[in-house]
Amino acid sequence: RIVSSMNEAAMEAGVAIIGGDFKVMPKGSLDGMVISTTGVGMLRGKRVLDSQARPGDTVIVTGTVGDHGISLMSKREGLSFETQLLSDCAPIHETVKAAMDAGDVRAMKDCTRGGLAMALNEVAEKSGVSIWLESGTVPIKASVRAASDMLGLDPLEVTCEGVAIMVVEPGKALEILAAVRATRYGKAAEIIGEVREDRKGMVLLRTVVGGTRILRKPMGEPIPRVC
Repeated sequence: RIVSSMNEAAMEAGVAIIGGDFKVMPKGSLDGMVISTTGVGMLRGKRVLDSQARPGDTVIVTGTVGDHGISLMSKREGLSFETQLLSDCAPIHETVKAAMDAGDVRAMKDCTRGGLAMALNEVAEKSGVSIWLESGTVPIKASVRAASDMLGLDPLEVTCEGVAIMVVEPGKALEILAAVRATRYGKAAEIIGEVREDRKGMVLLRTVVGGTRILRKPMGEPIPRVC
């Protein structure tokens, strides 16, 4: 069943599995199964880094945040909700290609370890800019928000596995957003903020009550490593 699932995932991503090895661990040293992979590929077209954001650019997130980490933590803690929590693990190559075909994607980062907060802070620091977010525009599922509250976690700091942030040219932001939403895994994409020149290296969040707070990098690991 696991190998069949791997084959389905590889076919969806358009990649080939070219080798593999199995090892059996001594009894008691490891419970369950661990799968480790290495990907090798060729870059085609423009190289997009996480250090090229410019003042005036628009920030897009390609999907809802916190799904992966919260789904795993809820399972571990035995929490249940009316709406089932599911990981967002997914290939994002189609989403990325659609965005780049629609306009100039200047910077990009996956929201894995440390979630949205870590990704945005790394882009701001490396680009020498500030990123301003509107809290009401960040897509978070109600079930994820509820579970986060119960677990004492900030969903902005929780691991995602099929979501990226894109910093794009402002004049094409709506076209890029539409292109991303037209893909299988980009339907929940939203414009969540803008890039500015002041307060370099910082990420600031405008709250729904009109205040502003600094969105810092997560201190340590908010949850055990799940990516």
